[in-house]
Amino acid sequence: MKQLRAALRIWFPIAIAVTTICLLIFATVQHSLRASAYDPQIGMAEDAAARLDTGIFPLLVLPENTVEITKSVSPYIIVFDAKGNYLASSATLDGKPPTLPVGVFDHAKAKGEHRISWQPMPGVRSAVVIVPFKSSSQEGYVVAGRSLREVEQRIQRTFFFSVLVWCATVISTLAATLFIV
Repeated sequence: MKQLRAALRIWFPIAIAVTTICLLIFATVQHSLRASAYDPQIGMAEDAAARLDTGIFPLLVLPENTVEITKSVSPYIIVFDAKGNYLASSATLDGKPPTLPVGVFDHAKAKGEHRISWQPMPGVRSAVVIVPFKSSSQEGYVVAGRSLREVEQRIQRTFFFSVLVWCATVISTLAATLFIV
């Protein structure tokens, strides 16, 4: 019994350190995966807004293909006017043009850009970048989005492997400590 207590006194700080390291690694990887989910949309939204700033017609900044966001992971663009009314879209949500809450446009106008996770319906989540535009004839917002499905699956796999590594490390360090003491 004394030997077990001695081993546990040695092992407990090791287990705390292992747990902390595994949590920090998971949090870092999760944050990196989640933050990178916006990368393509940033360029798409900024480029489309720059073109709209020149006065180009909103339909001309859309990608060629229409995306049904309940099924596709492809990126899409939606253009709204200054009041948040739909102008043009390469995306549909159950066959209709998607809409966003008006408050997201206010934030984008104040800050010059707004990045959000948008869930228009259960099971449908997108990483969305909103950029305002203004030309001599029109103003509004470009919304570039893409499904979070693949990113969320990667995060789930990372969590699973983090737990697996944590369990293996905690058990092996306990065994090693018991063997040494």
